[in-house]
Amino acid sequence: MSGLQLIVGLANPGAEYARTRHNAGAWFVETVAAEFKANLQHENKFHGLVGKFECSGHSCRLLVPTTYMNRSGLSVVSLALFYKILPQQILVVHDELDLPVGDIKLKLGGGHGGHNGLRDLMSHLNTQEFYRLRIGIGHPGNKDKVADYVLHAPSKEEELQIHHSIADAIKLLPDMLEGKMQQAMTKLHAPNK
Repeated sequence: MSGLQLIVGLANPGAEYARTRHNAGAWFVETVAAEFKANLQHENKFHGLVGKFECSGHSCRLLVPTTYMNRSGLSVVSLALFYKILPQQILVVHDELDLPVGDIKLKLGGGHGGHNGLRDLMSHLNTQEFYRLRIGIGHPGNKDKVADYVLHAPSKEEELQIHHSIADAIKLLPDMLEGKMQQAMTKLHAPNK
């Protein structure tokens, strides 16, 4: 199977959300865009910021939906259908409450774990079989505090840890774009990486 064709960073639109934990997925896409000199521009038909980059002889599209988080699926499906991208060629990058701050995990499929962006994506794609890059943001310790927690900015130290994990994952893009997802997972999850 071919490698990734689309990397999606889940987020809420607007300056008031830009630095919040829930936008960690967008931070990843913005970092990739900056590193590979890709221009993210708003495209109405895709309901998001769209770009394209080249890495190791492969090209890949970038998308940050500008719908709200719970309507992310509309944006992803619009672009995937237009460019004939299969769910297994999509990497969705999102914040993950169940991982400690700075941890990052790659996987294929699974449930939405209460994440509204993933829930909407699954209903639009009619499958759970897409790749996810889960960026750990930690948990506030009480489920009643989750909504408030994800919509606030992390501490400076936490933000630094998140950006370090993003940098670690970006180093594995050549593997991911070639379709060597298992190899990328092994490297990313290695305890001494």
